[in-house]
Amino acid sequence: MQTGFVKWIGEQKFVATSPSGHAITVDSDRASNKAPGPMELVLLALGACTATDVVIILEKKRQKFQALEVICSGERAAEPPTVWSKLEMLYRFRGQLDDAAVKHAIQLSEDKYCSVAAMLRKTATLSWRYEILPPAS
Repeated sequence: MQTGFVKWIGEQKFVATSPSGHAITVDSDRASNKAPGPMELVLLALGACTATDVVIILEKKRQKFQALEVICSGERAAEPPTVWSKLEMLYRFRGQLDDAAVKHAIQLSEDKYCSVAAMLRKTATLSWRYEILPPAS
């Protein structure tokens, strides 16, 4: 079992320490907005999870890319608990990539490998699209 720690540091602010020992400040008060809120971190976790999968898969497919940016957007339920109800991801690549390889890598991540997407799919609809920009000179 993995264990993380969350320590209250005043107001609605906390220091969260991950099981691997990395700390991040969390601010649940969106008015003060001094650090990401918990649900923002869930959105970022989705982007990081799927981006990791896609990079690994495309490297195995020997695809040449210079950059990948995953833009995660979402809507939350109106009533508590205000879970993510709709999530959209835009994968923006730069480089010389095969369109079919990119599409396959994203599908594998979304359907099979990304554990964050698998959890969020229980409350939200997930959709994605991608763009392949030409290599930078």
